[in-house]
Amino acid sequence: MIKIIADSTCDLSDEVLKKYDISLAPLTINIEGKIYKDRIDIQPDEFYGMMEALPEFPTTGMPSPAEYLKIMNQAVEAGHDEIVCICMSSGTSGAYQSAVLARDYFFEENPESNVKVHVVDSKCMSHGSGWLILKSAMMREQGASFEEIVAFNEKYKTKVKHFLSVDDLDHLIKSGRLTNASAIIGKILMLKPIMSMKDGKGAIVGKERGLKRVLQHYTQEFMKRNDPEMTDFIILGYTSDRKVAENLKAKIQLDTDYSGDIHIMQMGVSVGTHVGLGAISMFFVEK
Repeated sequence: MIKIIADSTCDLSDEVLKKYDISLAPLTINIEGKIYKDRIDIQPDEFYGMMEALPEFPTTGMPSPAEYLKIMNQAVEAGHDEIVCICMSSGTSGAYQSAVLARDYFFEENPESNVKVHVVDSKCMSHGSGWLILKSAMMREQGASFEEIVAFNEKYKTKVKHFLSVDDLDHLIKSGRLTNASAIIGKILMLKPIMSMKDGKGAIVGKERGLKRVLQHYTQEFMKRNDPEMTDFIILGYTSDRKVAENLKAKIQLDTDYSGDIHIMQMGVSVGTHVGLGAISMFFVEK
């Protein structure tokens, strides 16, 4: 039996997590000195509702090795003998290292165990790792082996294309993604930065003036980059405004020849801490 483990930045919906029995190692969020576990002690809408009024910028912390080890032990106790743990990019967090340590601790405590454990450094963020996790869960349901799921993740993890645009540039400054000068110019010109992943880290790959142009950028890039044989589904993410994601979905259906599933899912507290209100994202597999 194959168990899939993720961290809470995967941003998959509760419905998906429950349907495919995916376990989450939560990140922690420090809000004015109080520590919350992502999606356990605090939910996205609750966080976004208080975000603008917070006097201090919240910070996030990676899941501990103990958190991962607890989930691995629970999986084994439930009868799972193969574990695939898919983590956010090691270039943005220590979650991958925590999971690797947990795997090592597991085998130190169980030296004769025949359980197989593979930890994936997804090189992705948010629904990028979520895309890999959902695809892995679907492969498992279709009868794929542990080895096939591992091979898929290692082959395609750098092919999951990320697009992210934000409404509030200040959060990107505080996250170290934009300089103050870039932010001032962006605000004056009403430019919205578009980010992607390069070498496992976030990078600005474009700037557009206004939301309409951002959505047009997404669809045009999708038509150029999409691998139709591998993109079984698209994930669209949002923080505080679902209507923008719904508009993007409609635009994809109208302006492209894509006819597969398009999932709309909210970004969680950990990711939202860094991207702020009004963020919109898109994830698919590129050629």
